[in-house]
Order: sequence, then structure tokens, then C-alpha cells
Amino acid sequence: MKSSDTETSTRLSRRFAAILFLVATGILLSAAGCAAINAVVGELPTPALVSSHTEDEATPEPFALVAGAFASAAVEETPAAYIAPIFDIDPEPTPTPTVPVIGPPLPAPTVVVALRPVDFDGARATAQAQGLDLAYAKVGFHTGPGGNATGIGEWMVDLNAAGVPFFLKSTDNAGPIEIAQNIMKANEAAGRFVDHTLVFRLTEPKYEAPFYNLNLSPEEAAAVSWQLNRDNVPAVLEKEYYWLETLNEPGRYGSNGELQIERLGQFSLATAKLAVAEGYHYAAFAFSTGVPEPEDWEHPAMLEFLRYAGEHPDQVGVALHEYSLTADYITAGYPYLVGRFQALFAVCDKYGIPRPTVLITEWGWEYSDVPEPTAGVEDMAWASWLYAAYPQLKGAAVWYLGAQFGGIAQRAHLLILPMRDYATSHYFIYTPGIGEIDPSIFMQPTPTFLYLESQPMPTPFPRPQHMP
Repeated sequence: MKSSDTETSTRLSRRFAAILFLVATGILLSAAGCAAINAVVGELPTPALVSSHTEDEATPEPFALVAGAFASAAVEETPAAYIAPIFDIDPEPTPTPTVPVIGPPLPAPTVVVALRPVDFDGARATAQAQGLDLAYAKVGFHTGPGGNATGIGEWMVDLNAAGVPFFLKSTDNAGPIEIAQNIMKANEAAGRFVDHTLVFRLTEPKYEAPFYNLNLSPEEAAAVSWQLNRDNVPAVLEKEYYWLETLNEPGRYGSNGELQIERLGQFSLATAKLAVAEGYHYAAFAFSTGVPEPEDWEHPAMLEFLRYAGEHPDQVGVALHEYSLTADYITAGYPYLVGRFQALFAVCDKYGIPRPTVLITEWGWEYSDVPEPTAGVEDMAWASWLYAAYPQLKGAAVWYLGAQFGGIAQRAHLLILPMRDYATSHYFIYTPGIGEIDPSIFMQPTPTFLYLESQPMPTPFPRPQHMP
């Protein structure tokens, strides 16, 4: 497929729209009573998903910039008792959502290449005076125990100093999130704000087990799951600063072979209400690449969750994973793999639901490989250009700086500092508003650039290595 082929792009756009047209039918979400949960805690089965690390792997110390960054916190056993919440009482008055006005497709963002240090505030003011706005490079990193995260502390400090928000996810290892949290607290003390996004997840099977226990209603499973995850997050992390994931790639079908979209919607809505009531930030689903089908978002249970998420964008988000499934180029399968979030937004637009906050909590090429740095940053820059058009999308975390998975961290960490250099010298000017989703807009091989007169040579970014 060539991006210059207008007919091909049109067919892809129509095919994408046709997929979104399917409306799933289902029964209306009913309120389930919350029974006492003590008796069922012992029945929690082991889910199909397994931990992404081994206990005996040593954790290196690439975060020497902040003292005490790797203070460990023991994971406690399952709490002895759970308090069944009341789900039909919203913990706060629900704001009246603004029904989005859908216009024609908006133009792709313009890439601006600038010399460091960049006056991002001045650039934003100039853009806003013209009815436009500024977005940053949104591709960050995913870390965990072990592996090789050399450079990640420097990446955080340098982006923060430049005023560029970063996106960081960590599983099991609280150290990187604590560093970022301390950076954010220092900003607050200095009267400064940089909108960093942090995501944390515990990976042991027991933390996902409540969802898969079909002896529990979705609401009961949510109560067990939420307390289990919340109570075992290391105490050094403060809820104001991070998003908490409780599931990982649940899939469309459960272990019984039946579609579990309704259960996922009900479970996620109940968990979201608990998180909002307690002042947390909750990232739901964490669907794998290519999942779910666009029509799954139209299930009544999913729509109810999406309405709640749209009403609480600062505390409830949708976590997704986007991979190209090949290290050759990031646009393989676009928009059905990377870029699939656009299907979610199109469904929200169709039903008059505000687009929810989206966090791409795993992003990349293959589970065990990344490209070499120049090609990798080209792909990361192209994705940043795509994501810049959607302010609801907070960012994406490159897989993976932790241990195992073919030693991927030994190659992935080489992307950290080159991406820092890109993010501190490039930004995107986009058109605010809600335009009709048209994925073909981002199939051109090279976006339009603006250059400062003093820029000696044009940068080759962003563009993917190849277009399909």
C-alpha cells in the first residue's frame, strides 16, 4: 500500500468507518447487589496471565539521580476482609457533560523543529492567538524490575527542566515512579507545573484473579480487586501522582470461552467509582494490541463505563496497548494496530460521549525487540505526531526496560536519550476541537515542517521507517 495512492487511502478510511458502524446489542447493565466478600476471597482462581518478571532477578540502579529511589516495599498478603461498597451512589455530583460537536476531519498537526532551549510557553501563546494549540512528543517508556533502564533518570530530569511532560509506566518496581513523583512535588514547591503522566501496576496473578472468578459478580470482583491492588501498592507512592492499572490484556473472551465484554464494562465502571471516591486515578482494561473490536465499545455496559470516564477525565482513563508486531516499521497494520484508539474515539463521537482520557500503557514493535536508535526514534516521532492530534491521549510507554523478554532492555534503553533529544527540540501545532475520525490523514510519509531561520539542517523526523 502506498500513502500517495488516494483511492487506497479512501478505501481504508471507508473500511475503518464500516467497522465502527456495527452496533453490538446487549442487555442493559443492571445494578448488582454487593454481598459480603470475605467468604469468597479464598476461591480466587489464577488468571491466564502471568507475571512479567521473576523474583530472583536483581534490580540495577540506573536512577542514581535521586537518593533512595529504590526503597522497597513488601507486598502484603490478601487483606482479611473487604467492605462491600454501594455502587448506586456517586461519590461526587456528576458534572453535566458537554456533548461534543463533531466537525469535518481536522488537519494533521504541524511539526516544529526548534533550537534548544525551546520557549514552549511562548510557542503555545503564539499558537493559541491563532486558534491553534501546542502538543509535545508523547512517547515515553515502560520499565520494571531488572533489565536495563540506564538513562531514564536523566531523561526525566532533562524533560522536566525543559518543561516537556513525560509518560512513564512501571510494573512492580516503585523506584522510577517515586523519582518522577519527587520531581512533580519539587515542581509544586517551586510553583511550577509540568503535566507528567505516571502509571503503576502489580503483576502477580493474584492481583488480577478477582476479575476472573466468575463466582463473583462484576461489582463484587471490583471491590475485591480494588482493595487488593490499592492496599499493596508500595507506600512510597502517593495516589495524587499516578494512575493504577488492575488488569492486563484481559481479552474479549474469558476462560469459559464466552465473550466477556459486558463483564469488563461492569467491572471497570464499579472499579472506577471506587477509585474516584477515594481520590485515585484508575486506568481500565489495558487491552492488547488489536483488541477489542470496534463494536465492543458499543455494548451498553461499555458505553455506560465510557460515559462515566468521559465525565471524570482526570481520574478515569482507558488503558490500551499498541504494537506494530514487527520491528521493521511502526505503521504495519495501521490503523488496526498502532492507531486503533481512533476506533474508540469514533464510537464516543457517535454516541455523544466526551472522548475519555487514553493511556497507551504498552507501545512498541515486538515483545522482544526494538529497532536500532535512529529508526526507532523515527517511529516514535511519527507516533508522537499522530498522538499530538488528540489531547485526550496522554502518552505511550515503549516496551520494555525491565528484565526477560529476550533481553529487550539491552536494546530499548538505547532509545532513551535520543528520544529525550527529540522531545526537547520538537513540538506539534494542532487544531483544537473534535473532528470526524479519518485515519488516512496520518498515512502521508512525511508531515509538514516549520523551521526556524537559524536551524542549520532539517531534521529527518518524524516519519515512520516505511509506510505500508
